[in-house]
Amino acid sequence: MDTEAVRQRLLQRREELRQRASDASADLRHEKDPLSADFAEQVTQRENDDVLGAISSSARAELQQVDAALRRLALGRYTTCKLCGGDIEPERLVAVPYADCCCGCAESAGRAPAGRGVHH
Repeated sequence: MDTEAVRQRLLQRREELRQRASDASADLRHEKDPLSADFAEQVTQRENDDVLGAISSSARAELQQVDAALRRLALGRYTTCKLCGGDIEPERLVAVPYADCCCGCAESAGRAPAGRGVHH
């Protein structure tokens, strides 16, 4: 595995996510588009705020995952499943570069009650 290429891909994704979160936050503060004096228009703007909040929250959550992947990469644990200690499939890491568990553990965790993933 070309760890430098992985690192660069993660760094690029981190920058994209930071920009997305920043843009959404600026839009939520109505820096470029102040709230309208028209009540009906304000309702639409507030509905858009809910969407922007979700975008910002999602970007921040993914950003945390990317940062964690960069730490694992630096520690030499990037390809190690945090649940079973086995290898994370290369195809999974290509598809989800911040994945921290193998496909089997991810599937098991998805079926198990929250916080109580099944290890194999």
